[in-house]
Amino acid sequence: MKLKSVDVFVYGTLKPGQMNYQHYCTDKVLRVKRAIAFGQLYHLPFGYPAMTSGENRVQGFVLSFADAEILTHLDLLEDYNPHRPIAENEYYRQQIDTYNLDLTFLTSAWAYFMTLKQVNHFGAKLLPDGWWSGCK
Repeated sequence: MKLKSVDVFVYGTLKPGQMNYQHYCTDKVLRVKRAIAFGQLYHLPFGYPAMTSGENRVQGFVLSFADAEILTHLDLLEDYNPHRPIAENEYYRQQIDTYNLDLTFLTSAWAYFMTLKQVNHFGAKLLPDGWWSGCK
């Protein structure tokens, strides 16, 4: 029986070349594809980004994993527990549509979001180009 892969849209420290990719993704990723999702991207003062809902283009990657168990590990990294209220999580996870760079539909993928209230509380800086590079 073939396992269904799981897709995750990443825009920060889980992108290839960023600090968490090696530990969480390197030997587990089946495919890596540049992608766009819609939202608002912010740089947090802690040195990593946050995405909120919105209409801007957020640039990142869709990572395809062979095993949905990866979500358990990513949930721990992102301080997300589906049994807690959203406000008690640092991030929350939801499924979103992702797009190729030409804006044709790519896939439905999991993504980690922060609430706008949290982003404002942390004094985050909006990244209007939708790309987080790790150095701001």
